Amino acid sequence: MSYCKQEGKDRIIFVTKEDHETPSNAELVADDPDDPYEEQGLILPSGEINWNCPCLGGMASGPCGSQFKEAFSCFHYSKEEVKGSECIEQFRSMQECMQKYPDLYPQEEDKGSSSEAESGSAAAGSSASLSEEDSATEASLGSPDSVSPADNQAAS
Repeated sequence: MSYCKQEGKDRIIFVTKEDHETPSNAELVADDPDDPYEEQGLILPSGEINWNCPCLGGMASGPCGSQFKEAFSCFHYSKEEVKGSECIEQFRSMQECMQKYPDLYPQEEDKGSSSEAESGSAAAGSSASLSEEDSATEASLGSPDSVSPADNQAAS
């Protein structure tokens, strides 16, 4: 026997196997693009920023939410040739706020700085072990970063 019960804001519907065997007669309602509660993504059809978008990860409502909104709005509405170039002060303010809450806003460089240091020392050690012939070849070709794959094949 099917029945429904309310628990707070949730409505729980219990159905039987027989209920599932009959085809649904539910009518789907077309999405209303003007519905302010419908998920629209980061930018609303009007061109405004959707501060409720889950893609922002709560940044707009955290302790630095107002600074984030100012910086992001400045960047979004920027008309400069280098987009957002006039927003440096707003981003600096946001960064200063975030530095006050390192538990909420961990710095990426804090995570990678120790691994970068290790890879940097490993690179230094491996470059010291280059033979004179390898060094001469590298010097004649330029740095390995500036050599294209075609150049590498031609040099082989």
